[in-house]
Amino acid sequence: MTDREECELTIETTDGEVCPVRTAQKIFEGKWKLIILYYLSLKPTRFNELQKLIPNISHGVLSLQLKELEKTFMINRKVYNEIPPKVEYSLSKTGEKFIPAMNILTDFGKEYIITHNVKFIKSE
Repeated sequence: MTDREECELTIETTDGEVCPVRTAQKIFEGKWKLIILYYLSLKPTRFNELQKLIPNISHGVLSLQLKELEKTFMINRKVYNEIPPKVEYSLSKTGEKFIPAMNILTDFGKEYIITHNVKFIKSE
């Protein structure tokens, strides 16, 4: 896939006009997509490694979220011709353009944690 191919997104708006906010919302909807993009912004990562980094995500949901991110040109999927097969995910050129926004979200999260005394617990 290249970043020039037509994306298969259909976005509903009240007047049928272009809406950048709804477009972004549609690309990133899903519980895990921002977390997946965060880890892929650090380095190209294999499926099993992503599953270890995000322990609460099921195999099926991770697979679906990765397919959706690939479909919207946010990530690349590279299959190596090896036995056993090796698949690696990385940010696409479009995904790399999201890094500044990801950094702003991360900074916002850090500040919010401090100013609102957010507590974290270990998930089971």
